[in-house]
Amino acid sequence: MHNYETDVIAWANEQAAFIRSGRFDLLDLEHIADEIEDVGKSERRELKSRMAVLLAHLLKWQYQVGYQSNSWRRTIKEQRRGIAGCFKETPSLKSDLDQLDWWDLLWSDAISIAVKETGLDCFPESCPWSFDQIMNSEFWPE
Repeated sequence: MHNYETDVIAWANEQAAFIRSGRFDLLDLEHIADEIEDVGKSERRELKSRMAVLLAHLLKWQYQVGYQSNSWRRTIKEQRRGIAGCFKETPSLKSDLDQLDWWDLLWSDAISIAVKETGLDCFPESCPWSFDQIMNSEFWPE
């Protein structure tokens, strides 16, 4: 039997073979449960990362008007499409939008990106836009 700690890929393939052959008695249930939970964490990380990049670019768009570019516009559009895709593939992620702690961490990440990329440190303490505004393809903060 393969060890989860030393070769997770070999372990995963072996666990899948056990399931397919009905050998449930050989399953490493604790680590299988961990891996299933990690799938959700990965989806959440992708959403949070895309949202932070989007928010940072919206901040840059608003606070650095003279630097607005097609590159920023593309990034904003790309992140909006990617976020919509996250919700289409995993609708349960929408529940994160109701969590104030999630928004606080997300906003902190967005501010960090914006500060690093602009050198400015004048951004609002909390997100000034609604989720609907953030995702609206016609919304470009001024």
